Amino acid sequence: MAAVAVLAPVLALLLVLLLLAPPQPAHAAGGGRCVGESFSANRAYASCTDLPRLGASVHWTYDAASGDLSVAFVAAPAAPGGWVAWAINPSGDGMAGAQALVAGPFSDAGGWELRTYNISGYALGEPGPIAFPASDLAAELGADGRARVYGRLKLGNSGVAGGGVLNQVWQVGAAVTGGAPAPHAMGVDNLAAKDNLDLLRGTTSAAGADSVTQKRNIHGILNVVSWGVLLPMGAIFARYLKTFHSADPAWFYLHVTCQLIGYGVGVSGWATGINLGNESQGVTYTGHRNIGIAVFALGTLQVIYTLHLLSLLLLLTSLDLFESVVFINQILALFLRPKKDHKYRVYWNMYHHSVGYTVIVLGVVNIFKGMSILGVEQKWRTAYIAAVCVLVVAAAALEAITWGVVVRRRKAEGKAYNGAANGHHLPH
Repeated sequence: MAAVAVLAPVLALLLVLLLLAPPQPAHAAGGGRCVGESFSANRAYASCTDLPRLGASVHWTYDAASGDLSVAFVAAPAAPGGWVAWAINPSGDGMAGAQALVAGPFSDAGGWELRTYNISGYALGEPGPIAFPASDLAAELGADGRARVYGRLKLGNSGVAGGGVLNQVWQVGAAVTGGAPAPHAMGVDNLAAKDNLDLLRGTTSAAGADSVTQKRNIHGILNVVSWGVLLPMGAIFARYLKTFHSADPAWFYLHVTCQLIGYGVGVSGWATGINLGNESQGVTYTGHRNIGIAVFALGTLQVIYTLHLLSLLLLLTSLDLFESVVFINQILALFLRPKKDHKYRVYWNMYHHSVGYTVIVLGVVNIFKGMSILGVEQKWRTAYIAAVCVLVVAAAALEAITWGVVVRRRKAEGKAYNGAANGHHLPH
């Protein structure tokens, strides 16, 4: 049972590392690179902050009495000839509903222009008036390759109604096609380029940190624990511990426990992923989604088999409690798992093992895909890689040990058979 002592702490260690992740702090205005920014036409602003994504910064002066907001947004286009955008969203924290200032080389001569867009969905649409009367609009591309977008927005009571906190969204694109911005990239930074701008206290904080970000973190943790740790542990118990007679039937209980708990946690992680997908209209991670569906489907097949075995075992130990499922188990035994001496048992074993290992491999691959999508910090990637390495090393060590046990056992059985065939008796 040494394998249990080696593998059990892996789950606890991983959970501690994941749950100790600190929340994203607010960014105070007036610090960082934005302080040294200079603007043309003697423009100056009372507050500024470096935004957490796309290397951008925002500068502003807010008059609470009149509701006027003077703003400058600074960012580099994703590529030469690209565009930049900054927006306020009075109805949400994403693209749909954003009142945007979009700047780029839209003219035939390639000069920079600023246009306003009232974005109603997940397509930019046509330029036009926005919900906040805008004036003093201008845009320029600096010698440093960064664009500067200027404007004055009359917020009225909108700024005061939200306690001076606005939902802001920003973006950069790589090209202008036909005089209009081409779609931006769908990378982690692009999709996370949004937060809350506190006009009065001069800070920014992650938009939806208490909802969307938390759901994403929960989704990631659940799937790491289930598909990425518990299921591999269950497979290790089944493959190696049953070689030792002293571990029978403990290996089976460990295997079933890991698989059932892992599957239950994995279903929760899968459900949160479906929910996140439904809330992220217009954003689809096709590869991550398809692998997740495949893992869930194959994992469900494995659990049906495991539940069948478990119910059979419990039926033998508590007949009265499970007599109502006798007929169901007979059907399952007929169609799902042939008996050991059945001619099709070898094919069943091949199926069960191949599906199980496929689930594990796809699960681990999808976990790393999810980490890339979420932009997980390197220390959390390293923590999970370390957990996987512990599982791999434990499996390799147990593989060598169990092969040694099997070889010695077969040699002993061969000697016993030869001795009996020659009329000799083994010593007592």
